[in-house]
Amino acid sequence: MSGSTKTMGVLTVATLVAVTAYTAALGSNGWLWFGWVVLGMVTIGVVASKGS
Repeated sequence: MSGSTKTMGVLTVATLVAVTAYTAALGSNGWLWFGWVVLGMVTIGVVASKGS
């Protein structure tokens, strides 16, 4: 895994932790979860493109 791919993975996991903490503290926000799903898909796309 290259440096940029690893950075994307760490950013995705950190964002998941932040969104989960926000949800636990203040309640669910659909836009935050939607944003995290989009970030996750972009990360998966980056990983897939680096693998081929």
